[in-house]
Amino acid sequence: MNRFIFWGLLFWITRGLSLGVAAQEDVDKGLKTKRVYETNRFVGEAPEMDGLLNDAVWDQVPWAGEFVQHEPDQKSPASYQTQFKILYDDKALYFAIQLEDDPALMSSLLARRDYFPGDWVEINIDSYGDRRTAYSFNISLSGTRGDEFVSQDGNSWNANWNPVWKGATARNEKGWTAEMMIPLSQLRFNGEASQTWGLQVLRRIYRLEERSSWQRISKESQGWVSQFGELRGLKNLKPKRTMEFLPYVVGGLDRGLAEPEDPFNDGEETIFEVGLDGKIGITNNLTLDFTLNPDFGQVEADPSEVNLTSFETFFSEKRPFFMEGSDIFHYRLTPAQTGGSFTSDSLFYSRRIGRRPGYSPSADFRDAPKRTRIIGAFKLTGKTKNGLSIGILDSVTAEEDARLSIDGVKSRSTIEPLTNYFAGRLQKDFHNGDTQIGGMITAVNRDIEDPHLEFMTEEAYAVGLDFSAYFKDRDYRLEANVLGSNLRGSEEAIGRVQNSSARYFQRPDNENATYNPNRTSLSGNGGSIRFSRTNNFDLRYETGVAWRSPGFEINDLGFMRNADQINQFTWVGYRKPHPFSVFENLSINANQWLDWDTGGNFLGAKANMNTHMTFRNKYSLSVGVTRTWEYTSNTELRGGPASVWPGNWNINMSASSDSRKKFYGSAGGNLTLGDSGSGDRDNIWLDFVLQATDAINMSISPSLSHNKPEMQYVGVTQFGEDARYLFGNLDQETASLTFRLNYAITANLTVQYYGSPFISKGRYNQFKHVISPKADAYRDRFHVFATDQVSHRPDSETYYIDENGDGDEDYHFGNPDFDVREFNSNLVLRWEFNPGSTIFLVWSQARSNYNSLGQELDYQEDLDQLFSSHPDNVVLLKISKWFSPR
Repeated sequence: MNRFIFWGLLFWITRGLSLGVAAQEDVDKGLKTKRVYETNRFVGEAPEMDGLLNDAVWDQVPWAGEFVQHEPDQKSPASYQTQFKILYDDKALYFAIQLEDDPALMSSLLARRDYFPGDWVEINIDSYGDRRTAYSFNISLSGTRGDEFVSQDGNSWNANWNPVWKGATARNEKGWTAEMMIPLSQLRFNGEASQTWGLQVLRRIYRLEERSSWQRISKESQGWVSQFGELRGLKNLKPKRTMEFLPYVVGGLDRGLAEPEDPFNDGEETIFEVGLDGKIGITNNLTLDFTLNPDFGQVEADPSEVNLTSFETFFSEKRPFFMEGSDIFHYRLTPAQTGGSFTSDSLFYSRRIGRRPGYSPSADFRDAPKRTRIIGAFKLTGKTKNGLSIGILDSVTAEEDARLSIDGVKSRSTIEPLTNYFAGRLQKDFHNGDTQIGGMITAVNRDIEDPHLEFMTEEAYAVGLDFSAYFKDRDYRLEANVLGSNLRGSEEAIGRVQNSSARYFQRPDNENATYNPNRTSLSGNGGSIRFSRTNNFDLRYETGVAWRSPGFEINDLGFMRNADQINQFTWVGYRKPHPFSVFENLSINANQWLDWDTGGNFLGAKANMNTHMTFRNKYSLSVGVTRTWEYTSNTELRGGPASVWPGNWNINMSASSDSRKKFYGSAGGNLTLGDSGSGDRDNIWLDFVLQATDAINMSISPSLSHNKPEMQYVGVTQFGEDARYLFGNLDQETASLTFRLNYAITANLTVQYYGSPFISKGRYNQFKHVISPKADAYRDRFHVFATDQVSHRPDSETYYIDENGDGDEDYHFGNPDFDVREFNSNLVLRWEFNPGSTIFLVWSQARSNYNSLGQELDYQEDLDQLFSSHPDNVVLLKISKWFSPR
């Protein structure tokens, strides 16, 4: 049956391609030229930002228009035309926009800032003139504002940039109008007497899912900002040095379950915090952002998980201070098109700052903070007029103590030392941004005074140099980087790093590196080189190689799963970005990966093919197939010798309906089938969205997964002089659901709710140990314990093994079964009562219920137990007031 589905899909894809082989006709040559808008410094009073366009001052400049479609069909003019005017004075830029449309059909969806709902118009400004970065200002018909910082020539759009500006809209018989006032203090530009900035004006018609633009940007060409039109007529502008301050105060109450025996937990804690965020223009192009005692109480909780691997989970940054302007610090070791675990490695991972304290002392009772307090942090970012991008971040986290009670005696213990985190990034543009050379350095310095904290590294440094160049009219691109790292600390600290899951120096067959218990420092290197044919062609490709030496380590301030690897990768993609046949667009790509360790030992091979298609009715379908061949792992035995593992097939599919409808949804899943009966894994998910009214949006996203590996790691123990690497069959069921409700009372007053119950249960059986990790036959690699070799004592939650059959226990291990139930929720009322000034009222609730029963999933019973557990409720009120003395 699967074979018929595969060949059926291949037939329809091939047929669609054959119907669309006719070459696309070029649009009118006039649309290919660089367009120019000539503005004027106006005389008289500034226009009032009411959206009506009835101020006489607008008569001082002409209209510009003749918009063309960008989506879906670049061969066609816009279905409804758009015109705009631009004025300026010493304080701001002013935009007047007339958007023709049928008033009865327009979409006026309301949402929180940066959600970009319904019909909207957007201004993109490249005030640096570097053809790589831009500031984006968006206003919807409903009045909802959005703003983003654009970098990497349009490959990165950061909605966490939140400038202070004004905008308004109004309806009329021709459609609707908009006015926008963008203070010059929110832009960065040089002080030349006459300036030319990059300019683009975009418009979306929601019901048509059509996007049109003033300057045509070809989907066949490389880049976005580099293809902007020009804004001229800007004369004698004086750059505004920003000076903004945002003090805040937080008050609240945390109520949980009181424990009478615990001297530190009476079930209630009062919260009171004050702090300050600010922004100061150091020069025309450099801005200093700082925060003192930042508050992240309104930030949504991370999703629940059960991690059975030896590697940590990557969680995305959600804290506003670290998200805004983060683009310049985004330094992936190997940003390859292929994807893969090694492509997510990053030199800077801001979640390290303010992490959970690293030391957990033993005690009868303890009171410890859940995260390390950030005393202060600053970022210096900007770009000079000669194309040098600068980013410097420094943060100091506090020394944290835990209160302990042992046999009724109270004491304190330091659980995290005073620590300084530093990241610096430089990047220089050459040849109008076609060539870039850059570098980044990170440093972590811990003030370790307590002997029990000497398991932490005292100093951790990493450096990276990178190069990128387009050539042959941007048709091709060459990228390369080289990195180094150095750690210093006690023998214990460096020993822990040597034996961490990223490298396992202690492996008995490790010929690439040797564990040395006397080391007090560790160094390594890494890097990559990549060559690509860019998206100036329908057929594109990228190939490259990456490496990380055994001693390379960046996890004090970066993120990396594996060292001691060499990765070769290739990606080939074909796309039809224009409508043809039944398709609005279609893409197909294939990937391959080969991995070695740095000793030249071949680890494995993988190949994959994916296709994504969007139909003319706005439905979409994605299908992917991945083949992993038998592979060798240096990490599966977690410090044991290298081992050989069966390959697998993975099939994934997803489909979505038309998101313009009041009710729409998507569904998907994936299935992994292990070779040699080594185990299967499946997952299905659904996502339903209801746009109940123009102001109310809700979604529900359930998922269910079933994981049944035959070889799931349980632990390692000793039997005589030999190590025993223990595994078991695992039957794991996981169910989760995420519910969201968004209610926009006005564009500046919104209510958002997030709730997510999570249940995961795992039951182990058929315990075994590895006997020949590289045997040719899969089942010769391990021994399954017979029934009379294993005994379980529920009272002690322990399994006992009699391996030699003499009736006596040889070794034992704890019951690995698990029942995990969690619920996280947030209710946030947000009111921007003045531009930049906000009141947050937050209620968050967390529930958790854990045991080691490992019973089968029973939704009703599990939810009853979860919601019968005592909740931890936190209520916060936060007020922040923006002001600028300039």
